[in-house]
Amino acid sequence: MSTKYSVLKHVMVPDHQVMSEEEVNELMSFYRITRDQLPKIYHDDPSISDIRDENNKKIDVKINNVIRIIRESQTAGRAEAYRLVVKRPKK
Repeated sequence: MSTKYSVLKHVMVPDHQVMSEEEVNELMSFYRITRDQLPKIYHDDPSISDIRDENNKKIDVKINNVIRIIRESQTAGRAEAYRLVVKRPKK
């Protein structure tokens, strides 16, 4: 019997959140960049496959969403990174 395990529950995986369009627009304006200039993450990456909202409802992550990754850091305290969801190229 196989049990599905969410990688997001692992202690070493930082918090992942889908950003709203308003948050993305503020981010782009603050850094004076475009979405295409953000680092990328593939749509089928295990770390975004089970992102949930505050009510524990699974969020359907789509191509072109922006993911906020929040890491706790001993030196920075809290570090945020951002990734643009892109489709994995076919081989």
